[in-house]
Amino acid sequence: MLKQFKEFAFKGNLIDMAVGIIIGGAFATVMKSLVSDVFMPPLGMVLGKVDFSKMKAVLQPGVPEVKDGEKIVTEAVPEVAINYGTFITELISFILLAFVVFIVIKKVMASMQKEEEEAPEEPAKQEVLLEEIRDLLKK
Repeated sequence: MLKQFKEFAFKGNLIDMAVGIIIGGAFATVMKSLVSDVFMPPLGMVLGKVDFSKMKAVLQPGVPEVKDGEKIVTEAVPEVAINYGTFITELISFILLAFVVFIVIKKVMASMQKEEEEAPEEPAKQEVLLEEIRDLLKK
C-alpha cells in the first residue's frame, strides 16, 4: 500500500498539478492586490472620489454596548450590512484573472498546435509500399 501511494504521489502529472495550484494561488493574490490597490483607487477617483471598500447597504446599524459602571445595561449589536463595494472589487478581480487565464491557455494551445503541425507525418504503409514498387519498376 505504501508503494502504491508513493507511485501515485510522485507521478509527474500530480506534481505538475500541485505546482500549478500553488502558483495559481499566488497569482490570484497578486491579481487581487493589483485590482484593490492599483485599479480601484483611480476608478474611484474618476467616479467622484468613491472608496469601493466602504460602499455598503446597512440593513441594521450597529449599537455599542451601554455600561453602568461594571454592569452592562445594553449588549452591543453588530452592524448588519451588504458590502457591495467589496463584491464589485472581487468581481473585477475575477474578470481580470479569468481574462489572463484565457490568454495563457490560448497561447499554450496555439504553441501545441504549432508543434503538431511541425512534426512531419510518416507516410502510410501503402504509400511506402507503392514507392518501393515504383522504384523497382524504374530499375
